Amino acid sequence: MTRINTNVSSLVARNTLRQSNASLEQSLTRLSTGLRINTGKDDPAGLIASENLRSDITSIQRAITNTDRANQVIATADSALGRVSSLLNDIRGLVTESANSGALSDEQLAANQLQVDSSLEALNRIAQTTTFQGRRLLDGSLDFLTTAGSNFSNISDLKIDQANLGATGTVSVSVNVTTAATQGQVDVTSVPAAVAGVAASTTATFSNTVTQASGAVALDTTGPSGFTLTAAAAGPAAGAEGNGALSLVIVDGASEGTAYNATTNTLTATVDITGGNNTTADLYAVINADTDFVASAISGGTETIAASNTGTGTLAGGRDAGSRAITITSATTGAAANGKTVTVVESASVTAGAPTAVDDGSGNITVTVNDTAATDLDDISTAINNLAGYNASINVGTGDGLYNPTTQTPPTVTNTAGGVTASGGISADVVLELAGSNGAEVLSFGAGTSIQGLADGINLVKDATGVEATVNGTTLELVSTSYGSDSVVDLRVISEGAGATPAGTFTTAIGVRSRDTGTDVQASINGVSVNGNGNDFSVNTASLDLSGSLTAGFTGTASFTIDGGGALFQLGPDVVSNQQARLGIASVNTARLGGVSGKLFQLGDGKNASLANDATTAAAIVGEAIDQVTSLRGRLGAFQRTTLETNKNALNDVLVNLSEAESSIRDADFAAESANLTRAQILVQSGTTVLQISNQNPQNVLALLRG
Repeated sequence: MTRINTNVSSLVARNTLRQSNASLEQSLTRLSTGLRINTGKDDPAGLIASENLRSDITSIQRAITNTDRANQVIATADSALGRVSSLLNDIRGLVTESANSGALSDEQLAANQLQVDSSLEALNRIAQTTTFQGRRLLDGSLDFLTTAGSNFSNISDLKIDQANLGATGTVSVSVNVTTAATQGQVDVTSVPAAVAGVAASTTATFSNTVTQASGAVALDTTGPSGFTLTAAAAGPAAGAEGNGALSLVIVDGASEGTAYNATTNTLTATVDITGGNNTTADLYAVINADTDFVASAISGGTETIAASNTGTGTLAGGRDAGSRAITITSATTGAAANGKTVTVVESASVTAGAPTAVDDGSGNITVTVNDTAATDLDDISTAINNLAGYNASINVGTGDGLYNPTTQTPPTVTNTAGGVTASGGISADVVLELAGSNGAEVLSFGAGTSIQGLADGINLVKDATGVEATVNGTTLELVSTSYGSDSVVDLRVISEGAGATPAGTFTTAIGVRSRDTGTDVQASINGVSVNGNGNDFSVNTASLDLSGSLTAGFTGTASFTIDGGGALFQLGPDVVSNQQARLGIASVNTARLGGVSGKLFQLGDGKNASLANDATTAAAIVGEAIDQVTSLRGRLGAFQRTTLETNKNALNDVLVNLSEAESSIRDADFAAESANLTRAQILVQSGTTVLQISNQNPQNVLALLRG
């Protein structure tokens, strides 16, 4: 080259050296930062992808942190529920011990009740004090809120475990019941109706004779004169119309007449003595004019009546109309006593007031009374009661309770009737094995046991078998006390007495088993088929997890709305409803724990299910409370294991993959970059040397000038 103004070789060497220096600088940057992409110009597309991946990684890391925090919340609640379970088990033990009332003193029972009360207080305290960062976990504040819809009263024990309320914050729930749950049932048909035995009976009626009281009244004068006074009306009462002492007072007066004072039992006769009407005949006429008495002279003659004569007398024999009856009943039931006679006769051979009663050996009775003196009907009744085969009682009546042979006649001979021999019921002795959902029992019934007797015997142990008996005409219906496919009625005849006939017996062949089970409810919730267990239902979908119980026999639609509540956990990287979980935690205080038998607070001292009042109900309530808490702990544990831990593991896996993808895009490959660095270093060194040589080439022109 002979040109010196433009050194092209130097320019080329310089450009090459610049490029080598840039490559060396890039390699040094990547090796010092560890990143392949340090600026946007390094890899614009790769930078965009890398930044998106970094955003995802950051969200996933926070989601993992959220999951850990949710796990800590649930673990805190579960720890407290463990103490609740322990307290409930202690209460259950105390209830079982207290049911042994025959071996416990009142002091021991009171001590057990005191311990139960203390445990109930501890349960309420745990429900109020279990917190996580100031938020109460077990007081019901994390339970879901609902608004009742149509037929909501047919849903009970509703528990909403999880619900996705979406962007609107509410979700409508419709429970459509197509088929109600049924009970297991075995029918024993054609049990003959039992006819109770009836004793034969009859009545002997003793009627009173209607009489007026009467008696002689003597005047307080000389002479033979006197009167017989007879009450105008019948009756035994003291006074003008009955028995009793009577005073007769004769006074002088211008106007003749009589007046009777029932209070003092005094008869006052006013006679005009000065007018000459002063004879006993005049007095007789005056007394007869009275409406209370009738007078008749018992002796003749005349007598002058003084102005202040008095007379006395006693009236007797008055008797009201009326009757009393003695009912005579056979001591044994049955028709054999029908047609037997009861005869009452009078005889001087019987002591007055001491009647006799004799059974002739075939059931006919003869009652003998004194033929002159009155006999008390109570004595006649006692005499009949002394017979081995009969009972007697006096009916309430209007008579005076006496039989007087001088004025009365014996009752008409009567025949006993109305006796019925007991019949019906099962035709022979039977031994049964009856099994249900709760267990099995062996029951024995004797021949003739009525259908109601069978039902009563079976119902006596229904708590042990889970089978209840009802009477429907001549059919004995054995029905399980529970509903669903788990409810069962299993009847087997172990033995049956000879002579049994198919009608009225439990089977025609010993050992034949009659068995029936119920069916579960069939329903759907928002179009999704539920899991039915008797009247209980549950559904678990991605957006809704709930359970409850339906009213027995209910079909149709029941609805409600979930419009808030629950503990919301953000478990995914994106803040959307399908990456969230909303969990409901109900209160575990004593007013909420329990079931259909009652609530736990009812076990408190003085309450209806306290140890002293009803240990059986107390045991049922505690059992339901234990099941409730156990179910809650199981649900929380399942949420931890299947939701939180699974979610965390999945997020960690995604985090690894995303980090690897981001690293593959952005991170530097040190091996490649080290090689690039060495190459760049060599190129820079060689380029520098070449540039030096290129800059020396123009000096060759000087050789031309020397020449």
